[in-house]
Amino acid sequence: MKKYIYLFLLFVLSATTTLFAQTKVSGIIVDKDNLPIPYANVAFKGSSEGIVSNEDGKFYLESPKTYTVLMASSVGFNDREIDLLQAVNYNLRVQLGEVQTLNEVVVFTGKTSKKNNPALDILRKIWERKRKNGLYQFDQYQMEKYEKVEFDMNTIDSAFKKSKIFRGMEFIFDHVDTSNVTGKTYLPIFINETLSEVYGSNKLNKVKEKIKANKNSGFSDNQQILSFVKDLYSDYDIYNNHLTFFDKSFTSPLSKTGIDVYNYVLRDSAYIGNKWCYNILFYPRRKNELTFKGDFWVNDTTFAIKKINMAVTKSANINWVKDIYIEQEFDVQNDSVFLLTRDYMMSDFALNKKDESKGVYGKRTTLYDSHKFNIEKPNAFYKDEVNYIDNEVYNRSDEYWEENRFENLNKDEKGVYKMLDTLQTVKKFKNLYNLVSILGSGYIQRGNFDYGPIFSTFGYNEVEGIRLRVGGRTYFGPNDAWRLQGYTAYGFDDDKFKYGISGKWMVDKRKRVIISAGNRRDIEQIGASLTTTNDVLGRSFASSSLFSTGSNGKLTNINLTNVGIEIEPVKNLTFQTGFSYRTLEAASDSFSLDYFTDAARTVVESRVKQSEVNFQIEFTPNRKTIGYGVERSNVDSPFSRFYVNYSHGFKGLLDSDFQYDKVQLYYKQPIIIGPLGRSNVIVEVGKTFGTIPLGLMSVIPGNQTYFTIENTFSNLNFYEFVSDQYATVQWEHNFGGRLFSRIPFMRKLNWREIIGAKAVYGSVSDANRAINASGLTYTAPENGYWEYSAGIGNIFKVFRLDFGWRGNYLDTPDAQKFTVKGSFGFYF
Repeated sequence: MKKYIYLFLLFVLSATTTLFAQTKVSGIIVDKDNLPIPYANVAFKGSSEGIVSNEDGKFYLESPKTYTVLMASSVGFNDREIDLLQAVNYNLRVQLGEVQTLNEVVVFTGKTSKKNNPALDILRKIWERKRKNGLYQFDQYQMEKYEKVEFDMNTIDSAFKKSKIFRGMEFIFDHVDTSNVTGKTYLPIFINETLSEVYGSNKLNKVKEKIKANKNSGFSDNQQILSFVKDLYSDYDIYNNHLTFFDKSFTSPLSKTGIDVYNYVLRDSAYIGNKWCYNILFYPRRKNELTFKGDFWVNDTTFAIKKINMAVTKSANINWVKDIYIEQEFDVQNDSVFLLTRDYMMSDFALNKKDESKGVYGKRTTLYDSHKFNIEKPNAFYKDEVNYIDNEVYNRSDEYWEENRFENLNKDEKGVYKMLDTLQTVKKFKNLYNLVSILGSGYIQRGNFDYGPIFSTFGYNEVEGIRLRVGGRTYFGPNDAWRLQGYTAYGFDDDKFKYGISGKWMVDKRKRVIISAGNRRDIEQIGASLTTTNDVLGRSFASSSLFSTGSNGKLTNINLTNVGIEIEPVKNLTFQTGFSYRTLEAASDSFSLDYFTDAARTVVESRVKQSEVNFQIEFTPNRKTIGYGVERSNVDSPFSRFYVNYSHGFKGLLDSDFQYDKVQLYYKQPIIIGPLGRSNVIVEVGKTFGTIPLGLMSVIPGNQTYFTIENTFSNLNFYEFVSDQYATVQWEHNFGGRLFSRIPFMRKLNWREIIGAKAVYGSVSDANRAINASGLTYTAPENGYWEYSAGIGNIFKVFRLDFGWRGNYLDTPDAQKFTVKGSFGFYF
């Protein structure tokens, strides 16, 4: 979620010595009826510099060289030459006439044929050879890599420059340039460079990247911005069937399913270097799907890609991104080995897709060089470092960069470092920058202390009424080895103060050995989730909800103290053990945790006192983190999570009441199903051995709020089902708009379809039923409870609406047979 906040705030900032190329031209390609011709070929005559017009027939082309003639062509139309009378020629209208002698050529217009199409014959040969080309030909490989990521405000005009927000910062406009892809003016605002060594083993299917140097323009201490940048640009292989950008799975033009998604046209053939290559044009068969338009050159013998250019169609169902443009170039080594040497990707982030809208360019350029092959490394070499940081990497001299970067920075890229250093001394900019940090992290920084999280300041429940909360944490930097944090809260109805305080200290950075301790006295909704931790600062959303259905007065006063230690011996594998002591007591007269303390069921106790030791293992493969301190931020890419916890309750220790053993297992698996969208599957099982009261039971989590909460049952009330052993499975699938895109009147809405189902089985032992004196009749889902839902996402780009139906237990008192839940969020 944080990355979407940062993207939105980059838009805000964008509302907040120019270098000219020798030849610039823009315009539109039309037919004799003045209708746009999409995907037309536009190039400077006598050169290989060209571009494909978009689906509206528009184009922009720029070159540092001087050209006087522009060539325009499209299948089924006569070629045309246009004289360029000056260096800059904007808003040209190029009209092409239709070919008259149709019997002399094969013409593809609209949807191309899937039969007798030579482009498809070439495409099938690409499929046959794709695992025999490039790096796949070798058991091992290694190479040098240089990556440059840059963000720029775009569409800079005179009115924009005169905006009041830039008073005192006018010097930044000395660095305005013009994009050679879109023709828009832009102003660099962020740049990050990385030099690294890449090692790979096709036998082990492992890749390791060792960073040698990293440099960025003034944001090295802001982990949220760096996380946002890293998550935006994931690595991809153009030969894969599907390419993931911005959490979306796009069908690759080289995909084996591409025939059903794209039109292909064999447009040309020519020598590129000394290799004879075919040129194939591709464009989508339907609108609103996650596809590209563009062309590629492929060798006639190896059927390896030599060059590919592609852009996402504007009708694609993706938010906040107006354009995505990709170029890849492959060089020939050893006569027949085609290796990727240059990868360029540019994204135009904007609030809407109108041509005149202002936004932010995100550009990534990756270069590869110095390839070596079949140098075998031991398996241990590819093992990821758990938590190692080499500070020298981030402090390389300017001379080092001048000597080692693969391509020189242009004048404006060099200037952005100095400009942003100067800009950070300007009070107005610092205020904007602080706003980004506050909304991204949820904390307001003052010196070495952060106040927050600000989003938890206000809440409401039936016991406390209006609830106000203030808190904070120590913060000396993103890699702090220790941290103290705490909060206090006040409820106006119960007239009580609550608090929580905790501390963490990383005593071994290499293996992330962390010791922690804390204490919390607060009100909690027990049963807001099945799989819980002993985090003393944790609090359920349900007990702080402003809006809820039915009664949410079944709340508990909790006094929790714990100590713990954890270690991460292997990347993303964590072991933890801890000891906790808690007391539980009903927070209102309308709710009870009472239990019998004698076999005759005559003596009743209202308070639970319990000491407990726990051991847990958590495994999160493919999780990416940022920072090396005691607390790290996750990069938002989806990852699996496996969690198992064993707890033992002591009787008599510190006057605690019950002895028991509890085992819990949690597993979450995201599944990307190519163009069909993404599924999330969650499985939870648990069992408690021993006799326990209501306060220690496993409550099946209901949801009485009006908002969608993951891992809860939308049609259940709080405490509707309880158990001491349970098994749940939850499945949700987001089609990403694929179904609605096939319905003409819904296509432009860009809504996204979501379906889901949840089920739980549970039971309660006779012994646990016998000591129950709470007045709550234990109901367990012994017949298996289930519910299902259907939802619409991306309403106005930020809202989601879910409709849920109860599958059984329909006769339960106050049963919610149908519910409507909503949620807000920024999603691509």
